[in-house]
Amino acid sequence: MNTLQRSLFALTLLLAASLAQAASYQYFRIGNKNNIHTRPNAGTAMMGGGSDLDEAFRWLCQKGNGGDFLILRASGDDAYNAYVNGLCKLNSVTTLIIPDRQAAQDPAVAEIIRRAEVVFISGGDQAHYIRAWKGTPVEDAINANVAAGKPIGGTSAGLAVQGEFVYGALGDTPDGNDLASTDVLPNPYFERVTLIRGFLKIPHLENLLTDSHFAKRDRMGRTLGFLARIMQDGWSKSPREVAIDEKSAVLVEPDGKGTVVGSGKGAYFLRPTQMPKVCSRGEPLTFQGVSVYRVPAGGHFDLASWTGDGGTAYSLSVENGKIESTQAEQAIY
Repeated sequence: MNTLQRSLFALTLLLAASLAQAASYQYFRIGNKNNIHTRPNAGTAMMGGGSDLDEAFRWLCQKGNGGDFLILRASGDDAYNAYVNGLCKLNSVTTLIIPDRQAAQDPAVAEIIRRAEVVFISGGDQAHYIRAWKGTPVEDAINANVAAGKPIGGTSAGLAVQGEFVYGALGDTPDGNDLASTDVLPNPYFERVTLIRGFLKIPHLENLLTDSHFAKRDRMGRTLGFLARIMQDGWSKSPREVAIDEKSAVLVEPDGKGTVVGSGKGAYFLRPTQMPKVCSRGEPLTFQGVSVYRVPAGGHFDLASWTGDGGTAYSLSVENGKIESTQAEQAIY
């Protein structure tokens, strides 16, 4: 091989590597091909999953003030583009699919995120977000946007990663079987209970766990196990939680005041009042005095003062792995 051939061969390898890197993420955009700069207003849209809520997306669009709306995914397609574009008057709507850590390390990906006025994290599997994005420029860019006062939203898995504390789903099975309350209550240290912290830094979601599909998938038992673990493992003496049902959302203003919207069962705001009595590997959970405030659509909850209106207050306890409620007929939701 002569010098020219070697140079061409090296150039071919470099081009192939560049194309492979470029192909590691996918970028789909509709609207103006050039970004514009608007003055967005801060806010957090937390959506519980199931059917998308037009009202929640319009709220995010208004916060973006006609700028560029970015949907982040680890897999899937660009179906959100047409949906969001049909609801809102925007400069552009883009879906950015970031499937792995190689893509998340690409400087172009972080730059796309930073230029957006609104970032929305779609549903799917939060384990993909944690594995592919945590500790990368993608995480840094999302947090930089939030720190700059740009609005952020998420649904389902995209909601699950918004709080400081996250059920990472890192041990979930390939067949997609959901971690159930019946897995966690008998053993809060069940091997599939994978909790992580410190992914996103969103105002008013510090010291807080977020969960989705809540009543629909009967997640109360498992979430009580998560809260007990957070306390038992020394992460926090007083964690809190926002758990949202399908077809419901909580729209949080910069001062922490949230409004519940949608047609689902609403949102549940949980606060433990004492340490778990029994939270050990292989033993049923005993955890008393967890206050709950359930807010239906039209009600409000202030995350700063942890008070609400238009809802129902009650208390839950777990005795030897069984949930007890102060509501009529032991209702837990």
